[in-house]
Amino acid sequence: MLDDILRLQATALPLAGSPGPATLSIAAMGAAYGVRASLPYCLGIVFGTMLVLIAVASGLAGMLLAVPGLVPVVTVIALGYILYLAVRIATAPPLSRPREPGSRPAVGGALILALSNPKAYAALGAVCSSVVVMPANPTQDALIKVASLSALILVIDIVWLGFGATFSSALGSPRIARVVNVTFAVLLVASVFAALVL
Repeated sequence: MLDDILRLQATALPLAGSPGPATLSIAAMGAAYGVRASLPYCLGIVFGTMLVLIAVASGLAGMLLAVPGLVPVVTVIALGYILYLAVRIATAPPLSRPREPGSRPAVGGALILALSNPKAYAALGAVCSSVVVMPANPTQDALIKVASLSALILVIDIVWLGFGATFSSALGSPRIARVVNVTFAVLLVASVFAALVL
């Protein structure tokens, strides 16, 4: 069983850890707002992705995606939020400047992004269907997958937050801060369109 869990995580690592809407938004938040202010946002992404994982592992995601008209509505909501988030990131002031109290990244927005992230459904669906840990017991198989992959998702997202925050030390200069923030915003929007097209 341990070999199967390790194979599950090895299969998931490149898919879940590669740049996508959630991971790039976490890195962008880390760069624009720093680790401390972005940690609740990061944990919101982690929690939302865990909900996606539960939905995929239990088969609920397949049933929801079969509801006529639901996918386009969720896609429009996700795109709207991503564009809003990209504007917030691109226009964030340098960390050296004081922040307004309401400028901190929102946990609710992180949940929306995670729950509507097409890459999460595709990647986690591929991983869950390609590796079976407990063939004789589908319920235990799903629970082990959720526990094992949730831990991996937490580590991956914290690494992305740290990656983004490494840029924050150079962001005292307004010019450099603007270039980094706009770059992350463009990458975020591009990752969403790439996930929808592929």
